[in-house]
Amino acid sequence: MTILLAEDEPDVQLIARLSLKKAGFTVVTAGNGVEALERVAAERPDVILLDWMMPDMDGFETCRRLKADPATAGIPVIFLTARVQEAEVARAMALGAAGCIGKPFDALTLGQRVLEFVAG
Repeated sequence: MTILLAEDEPDVQLIARLSLKKAGFTVVTAGNGVEALERVAAERPDVILLDWMMPDMDGFETCRRLKADPATAGIPVIFLTARVQEAEVARAMALGAAGCIGKPFDALTLGQRVLEFVAG
């Protein structure tokens, strides 16, 4: 299963990438929303793990564009964010996200959390 990890913080991206690879995912990375959209078009990942706050295009706008495009609307999007207050989670879910994982996340269980959201 291929996952696109869109995260602008190098340290967080490294830890998440290593954790996801250890869980058996093939990981493609992007550093911002614009790059994430380009990678989705080129790679067609099975799941997208999307940071909320990124330069150039934030996670909300990225998710909105993904869900508005019939070619990518069916790809599960999971937000990876420090902002897990009820209103923000509700906003993410209203955009069509499969769920939210809070930062800091547990690197040992990140892959399992992603699978739980994808399974529904």
